[in-house]
Amino acid sequence: MSVRLFGTDGMRGRVNKYPMTPEVALRLGLAAGTFYRDKNRRSRVVIGKDTRLSGYVFENALAAGLLAAGMDVFLVGPLPTPAISFLTTNMRADVGVVISASHNPFSDNGIKFFDAEGFKIPDADEDRMTEMVLDPNFDWNYPEPANTGRAYKIKDAPGRYIVYLKNSFPAHLSLEGLRVVIDCANGANYRVAPLALEELGAEVVKIGTEPNGLNINYRCGSLYPEAVAAKVRETRADIGLALDGDADRLIVVDEKGTVLDGDQIMALCAQDLMQQGKLPGNILVATVMSNMALEVFMKERGGTLIRTNVGDRHVVAAMRQQGALLGGEQSGHLIFREYSTTGDGLLAALQILRIMRQRGRPLSELAGLLVPYPQELRNVHVEHKIPFEENAEIADAVARIEEGLEGRGRVLLRYSGTEPLCRVMVEGQDADKVRVYANELAGIVEKALG
Repeated sequence: MSVRLFGTDGMRGRVNKYPMTPEVALRLGLAAGTFYRDKNRRSRVVIGKDTRLSGYVFENALAAGLLAAGMDVFLVGPLPTPAISFLTTNMRADVGVVISASHNPFSDNGIKFFDAEGFKIPDADEDRMTEMVLDPNFDWNYPEPANTGRAYKIKDAPGRYIVYLKNSFPAHLSLEGLRVVIDCANGANYRVAPLALEELGAEVVKIGTEPNGLNINYRCGSLYPEAVAAKVRETRADIGLALDGDADRLIVVDEKGTVLDGDQIMALCAQDLMQQGKLPGNILVATVMSNMALEVFMKERGGTLIRTNVGDRHVVAAMRQQGALLGGEQSGHLIFREYSTTGDGLLAALQILRIMRQRGRPLSELAGLLVPYPQELRNVHVEHKIPFEENAEIADAVARIEEGLEGRGRVLLRYSGTEPLCRVMVEGQDADKVRVYANELAGIVEKALG
C-alpha cells in the first residue's frame, strides 16, 4: 500500500507528532481490537511498555480503543519487549502490544504487535490495520455495551517472566562467584534483569536502573557500552551486559573491558552449539550487516551463514523457514529459538554465562574466536529514498569501490526503516582503505540524496 504507518519494527516517531499521537493510537487500538477479536469468545490483549514518560499516553489511548472494540486488556506495566512476546502466549492472549521506541531517546515512542504465538505480526496485518486507521469513514461495528472489554493490571507479570528466564538456564549450574555488571539503559528491564541474575547467584553491579521517564537510553545502555566497560574495569567484574531501552538487544563486555558486538557473540554461541550437536544443519542466520568474518568463521567450521534483510523479524522468519535455532544481528538482537520467538537481551546473556560456567574460562578467551574485518559505518541524512541504482553517481562509486576491495570486502547501502537515514557500510581487510572508501561514498550519497 502507498501509505504505511509501520516501519521495519512497528510504528515509531516523535511523541505528539504524526503518527505518534493519541488520536492515531486510539484508532490503532480500535483497529487492532476489531481485527484480532474473536466474535465467539472473550478476546485478550497484553499491553506492555518501557519507561518513557509518554508511555502513559499511548497505554491509555491504545487500551481505550481495544476495550471499545470488545477486547479484555491485560496491563503489565514496564517490561521488556521479549517479556510481552512471552506473556502473550503464557496468558493465552490473542495479541500482544509493546509501547516502546527501543534504543531511541525518550522524545520518541513506538507501537508494535505480537501474534498469539509470540511472533511479530506480518506486513499484511499491519497494512490492514493501517487501512482501518486512515479511513475516516471506517465502520468500527462497535459491540453492544455489555460486550465492551475489561481492563486488568497483572501484578505477577514480572515474576512469570523471571521464572521463564531461569528455566532457560541449566538447573545444575549457578552464577555464584561471578561478578556481573549490567546496564539496563534506564529502560524496561531495570527491575527484572538484576533480580533474575541475583536469583541465579550472581553478584550484580547495577547501572542504568533509575528511570525517571526522561533518561531512557541517555548515555547508557547498548548504544553507550563505554559506561559498562568502565564499570567492569573499576569493579574487576567477570562480564558486563548492556541492554537497550526495551531490552531486546545486548552488547557484551569481557573482563578486560573489551566490547563485543552481536557478531562475536553469535560466533561464540554457534561454535558452542555445534560442538554439542545442537545447531541443526550447522546453520546460523544473520543480516546483511553482519561482518564478512562471521561468514568465513562458519564456513571454516563446516557451517553456513544465511543472510537476511535488517530486522530481527526477518531473522526469525528465516530461522523458522530453515529450521535454525540460532540467529541475530550485529547490533545485538540475538534469538535462541529453542526458548524464544524474538530477540531477548537477558536470555542471550544467560546463554553466554552458561558457556562461561561450563567451559570454566574467562570471556576474553572464549570470545576471541572471531576477529572482525575492519568495518566502517556512516549514517547519512537523506531527503529522498530512491533506489540507489537509479542514481548513476552512486552506482558508479559502488562499482568502483567494490573493484578496489578486490573480492576481500563488501559495500552495503540501505535506508533506515525508522529514520530519514541511509546506512553506508564498507568492510574489508585493509582498515585504511575501508575508512577512505566509507568517507568517500558517504559524501557522494549525501550530495545526491541529502
